[in-house]
Amino acid sequence: MSGRTLWKFALTAVVVGWSLLSIFPTQDTPFPEYVRSAVTVDPSGFETVVEKAQAAVDADTYPSLFVALSAVATEDDVDLSRFFPEINLADIPKLETRNDVLVGELLKSSKGKIRQGLDLVGGVSVTFRIDPDALGEDEFLKQEQLSKAVEIMRNRLDGSGVAEPLIRPRGSDQIEIQLPGLNTRSNPDLLSNISKPAKLELRLVSREQMQGLIDPYTTPRSQWPAGYEVLTRDINLPDGRVSESAFFVKRISEVAGSAISEAFAAQGLSGGWEVQLRFSGEGEGRVFEVTSRIVNEDRRTGVQQPLAIVLDGDLYSAPVINEPLSTSAVITGDFSQREAIELANVLNNPLEVKLIQDEVYEVGPTLAKEAQDSSKQAMLWGAGLVIIFMVLYYWAGGVVAVFSGIVNILIVLGVLASFQATLTLPGVAALVLTLGMGVDANILIFERIREELKQGKALRNAVHGGFEKAFSTIVDANITTLITAAILIALGTGPVKGFGVTLAIGIVASVFAALIASRGLLEFLVEKAVAKRVLGLPGLPIRKVPFMNFRRPAFIASWILVVVGVAVTFMRADEIFGIDFLGGDEVVLSYVERPTDEAILSLAQTEALGEIIITEQTDIGTGTSMLKIQTDRDIGPVAVEKMQAAFPDAYLEMQGITTIGAAVSEEIQRNGFLSVAAALLGILTYVALRFEFGYGLGAIVATIHDVLMTIGLFVIFGGQFTAPMLAAILMIVGYSINDTIVVFDRIREELGLDPDASLKDIVHLSINRVLSRTIWTSLSTLLAAGTLLIFGAGVIQDFALVFVLGILTGTFSSIFIATPVFFWYHKGDRRHVEDGEEPLQRYDWEVSTREARPGKD
Repeated sequence: MSGRTLWKFALTAVVVGWSLLSIFPTQDTPFPEYVRSAVTVDPSGFETVVEKAQAAVDADTYPSLFVALSAVATEDDVDLSRFFPEINLADIPKLETRNDVLVGELLKSSKGKIRQGLDLVGGVSVTFRIDPDALGEDEFLKQEQLSKAVEIMRNRLDGSGVAEPLIRPRGSDQIEIQLPGLNTRSNPDLLSNISKPAKLELRLVSREQMQGLIDPYTTPRSQWPAGYEVLTRDINLPDGRVSESAFFVKRISEVAGSAISEAFAAQGLSGGWEVQLRFSGEGEGRVFEVTSRIVNEDRRTGVQQPLAIVLDGDLYSAPVINEPLSTSAVITGDFSQREAIELANVLNNPLEVKLIQDEVYEVGPTLAKEAQDSSKQAMLWGAGLVIIFMVLYYWAGGVVAVFSGIVNILIVLGVLASFQATLTLPGVAALVLTLGMGVDANILIFERIREELKQGKALRNAVHGGFEKAFSTIVDANITTLITAAILIALGTGPVKGFGVTLAIGIVASVFAALIASRGLLEFLVEKAVAKRVLGLPGLPIRKVPFMNFRRPAFIASWILVVVGVAVTFMRADEIFGIDFLGGDEVVLSYVERPTDEAILSLAQTEALGEIIITEQTDIGTGTSMLKIQTDRDIGPVAVEKMQAAFPDAYLEMQGITTIGAAVSEEIQRNGFLSVAAALLGILTYVALRFEFGYGLGAIVATIHDVLMTIGLFVIFGGQFTAPMLAAILMIVGYSINDTIVVFDRIREELGLDPDASLKDIVHLSINRVLSRTIWTSLSTLLAAGTLLIFGAGVIQDFALVFVLGILTGTFSSIFIATPVFFWYHKGDRRHVEDGEEPLQRYDWEVSTREARPGKD
């Protein structure tokens, strides 16, 4: 094996190995089972502690072994870290804190690396009520406060957009939060942490106390300084003991949390974790003024006056100010890394109103088991059909493409797992589509290899030439999509931002898999003569179809269909958005004999009740299970009546009904629209610089056409928009751009190779030359998406329908929209193209292998 092949194998092996380590185990291990298997020192001694903790759980003293283990060990003065020396907690002197952190790490390690979403495994649902004393009297102001609180909670919980929580308003003063796969019994601090107001204040400590004139422990309350209160904080001593420190702290703050522009966790000089603060422009001035006054007074009196850092009424630290501050400050307090990160997160998203915990339930999956099973089966069939097609058509090349696709998916899963992303069923479907789309680069390479072979080149040279000639196209196509992903990450929120993260990961993984993994394996097969023939069946003959002769009728008919689709969308605007976008009614029902999800959904379809979402909720305290039905607005009472009549043996009784808000907020929708608009502008700029403005204009018009036509056809076919549809539509943007760039890259190449041909002839030739790639790429992706559409269920079918429509419109627009726009912009004159285009630029890392063709086709 040559050196140029060996390094590709080695790098692929390292990346795949890392991905597998990041993915496995995929399932959670029960906590009692995990801790017993993970102990490395004195297993019998640890078993004694576990048995005592389990006995406390059995006696209902503690809700779970997770809670009991730390509490029992601390009560018995047992340091759990001695059983797990590989978990270094030496920097935490306090025994109780050390045990809590250790047990938390063990719980985290017991979890599977791939988290499943609410639709697959359910999770925990908690309802917070806004403190009525904090709500304004005006109804509009109340809604503004509620909406703002929802967005703040969303930012706290889903900063990267990949955690997939469900957050929405409920009623006029509540917020419902559903977190996938979490159990409050094993994570008791979860609810208090996410609902902290995070009101940060910098307050003065009494100078009289620092002068020794008063003592918080001995001074009678009647003699406390006016306007001051006593606040205490624990100090962990090196020997593990805890000391308490008390201060007279002014009730009114000198600097409020609104002055903070940013908070982030960092390691301090001593190695411990702290939270560093950056102040805003106005805050800088106020902080400088306050600290300058303190420092000047310290110098005058010879007594240093601390400045207390108070968060939600608790004293965190009281540092002495040696020099005036302006831009930054630090919060210290024996934080673990997790605690510092969580504190910084809530400080960056402070609540203006107090939230009161109202209800806590464990909720079951939102997608019925039958729908899950049928959709998973459809995904297996879709992936299988893509694999079969590639192997049958490309033979050894198909095996390489399948290997590349598997590497691609493993990398995506590995990175997502390391991000602690949550995988929903539509997310799994997107991975199947990634396999279908991921072979695109391989098909492009194989068709280039086929062209090289037709020129009479030896197999090894043809493989080398095919990769080199496809390189520029692959890079250009993926950079444009990466621009889209970057802007979605920068400007998007919630699922839009999450899709941008996933898309960026997928792009990098796809390029790596095609240009490193695929190339390494294919070169090995050729060098070792394992494959005498890389490509199997003969390719499509290159015909001279005059596509541009049909451009006018195709262009006009296509845009007429777009206009019709947009018109229908506006006419059906009240019907096309689901509960995720509009909210609806939420009904809670008790039952004696629970109807199956399939029976309820069948009834909803028969009685035309619209969208129905069914979940099982279990009260954390009592263990009582109830049926929760979400419907379109004002449909809840009707749905209950129909269910009571259809299922008399269930003895369904309505326990409550409330109005729920949208899970996809107006801010997410607005940011999603702005993100796509900015992405299109970014693509136009890149293509105009890398190619020429006419190419960029054609790409943008085609992408807008594809999005509008896909949405219009989806509505015409009776589709309804839910949250996963955002991701499906954004995938269409990426697919459309990718397909268009392939055509444009070939046009640019042919212009350089044939200086005498007319622009029209060049366009015809280019489209015909990439036609086989376009057909086989579309077919492979349609095999995956079509299977999901036919055999999937529920939201998966809608997801697949959007993508099937997007594939068809994207393929059509590359030929009949993007190319004609480019052609018309240049008035059909190649000199106009050449005047506006710089000489063909090469990436520094490209190796030129282009050869002039002998004669014209």
